[in-house]
Amino acid sequence: MPLKNTESRYGWVSITLHWGMAATIVAMFALGLWMRGLSYYDEWYRLGPYIHKSVGMILLALLLFRIVWKLINPKPAHDPDLHPWEKISASAAHLSLYVLMLAIMVAGYLISTADGRAISVFDWFEIPALIQGLPNQEDIAGEIHEILAWALIAVAAVHAAAALKHHFFDGGTTLVKMLGRSRRQSNHPQKP
Repeated sequence: MPLKNTESRYGWVSITLHWGMAATIVAMFALGLWMRGLSYYDEWYRLGPYIHKSVGMILLALLLFRIVWKLINPKPAHDPDLHPWEKISASAAHLSLYVLMLAIMVAGYLISTADGRAISVFDWFEIPALIQGLPNQEDIAGEIHEILAWALIAVAAVHAAAALKHHFFDGGTTLVKMLGRSRRQSNHPQKP
């Protein structure tokens, strides 16, 4: 499998970023929901947010790298049997996913730095509090973070459902390409 994307398939960097970030974001969503029910005396009351913030900042760095990688790599061609509205919908969904991820991570940063403290990323390094002291910063950013997290999960679910429908019912190869195989390597029959 090539490092970079080609016209017929995604490279291993794009594939690793896609699947790794998808799994991590779902896990972060579950962790965020679970943390809301912790009591002050629970040992995870501090550990959960520490992990959530650390992973969130790593995801932000990976997202920025992913955007740059996307800009400097060719995009595998859409399946020829896609309708124009499907191509537009796919592009809109991808753009929405990127915007939502970025906005969620910025909101998380604003929650975590509202009191002026830096974010420690697994005690490896710190992200300084560049924006702090805005009126109700933590509360407003917290509400935005939660709303956008639900929106991201909803858009990702629609994205996944569309990919599965396109693969299993329409005979498309988009999912095959995201697994690192080209169309001609696929045993998946094409639509006549």
